Amino acid sequence: MSNIKVLVSGASIAGPALAHWLHRHGAEVTVVEQAPELRMGGQAVDARGVAKEVIRRMGLDAVVRAACTNTRGAHTVDADGNVLETFRAEDDQGDGYVSEIEILRGDLTRILYDDTRDHVEYVFGDRIADLVQDDDRIDVTFASGHRRRFDLVVGADGLHSSLRSIVFGSRERFVRHLGLVLAFFTVPNVFGVDGWLLDHRQGGRWAGLRPVPDQAKTIAMLSFPAPEDQFDHRDVEAQKRLLREHMAGFGWETGRILAHVDEAPDFYLDQVAQVVMDRWSVGRVGLIGDAAFSASPMSGAGTGLALVGAYMLAGELAAAGWDPPVGFARYQERMRDYVEANQEIGRMHVAMLTADPQTAPAGEPDMEAMTALIERAVTGPALPEYERV
Repeated sequence: MSNIKVLVSGASIAGPALAHWLHRHGAEVTVVEQAPELRMGGQAVDARGVAKEVIRRMGLDAVVRAACTNTRGAHTVDADGNVLETFRAEDDQGDGYVSEIEILRGDLTRILYDDTRDHVEYVFGDRIADLVQDDDRIDVTFASGHRRRFDLVVGADGLHSSLRSIVFGSRERFVRHLGLVLAFFTVPNVFGVDGWLLDHRQGGRWAGLRPVPDQAKTIAMLSFPAPEDQFDHRDVEAQKRLLREHMAGFGWETGRILAHVDEAPDFYLDQVAQVVMDRWSVGRVGLIGDAAFSASPMSGAGTGLALVGAYMLAGELAAAGWDPPVGFARYQERMRDYVEANQEIGRMHVAMLTADPQTAPAGEPDMEAMTALIERAVTGPALPEYERV
């Protein structure tokens, strides 16, 4: 062990992934999670390109692939269910619209937790309430009243990061609403979903059904344009009313989907947003994943950014001899282009979904530029061979 003590806030994907690599570099790691236990359920997430290599280096390739949804591809359908376009999981070497590594967020969280639980301290049902840092240490006060000292603190607590607010400032400075609201939740599979994602889009709204390993269930996905001030991410009942209002009359299977909203065990609705920051660290405190650089669900890259960021952050801190300014700066330098490429794709996807069909197209897209952008977003940064690993 290096005697470096690191506190990570958040136990979804970025936090446990970072804990994995910090431990392998010799740090003593504590992960604090506000929820009383692991948050299971959630949307399917993907790993493409460089993220698949990180999973392999973690030694988790086989267990992750065994837990995949095994989605065969996606059908874009019209209001009557007629197939308009088909995308297969094997397209683009498994890095296309549907990735060959597609796994439920909760299942990946469980895999990462099981991988780290024996050598990482997990504290559930608590959170960072305040911290004070100096040149040598960080004094952390938890909501429970406990106080502890750490060498480094990293926020991996998502789009609405409380640690980011404490250290960097209010969320309004960094969170950029992209004009869409996204909801997803598990419903009974009374729709005949069988291995294929079904996707219906029209006039800026979107409804979809996604297969999951339990064939008796399916995940419903609904999206619609709405300003940020129309909803409260903490008021679930108001969110359900908003969803019904905005998706009323959309057609296809939407009415039958909405009939199951109240019984859904994992209802989720939030803004489609990105986090844009000039710096992801201040002194001995850094950020990772959506807390630092959310690209929005419309990028399809949140999990990849979290996994690659975890590998880079732990590696650069260790390579810098745990010198925070040097390690954090090198991590940001290696990740910045990868982040910006995926954020651009997220914005382009939103623009495509919300485009006015009555407006004439602006012209043919620059396919060379598009190909280069996708290459940057999928291939990502070169992964250094860090010495200890």
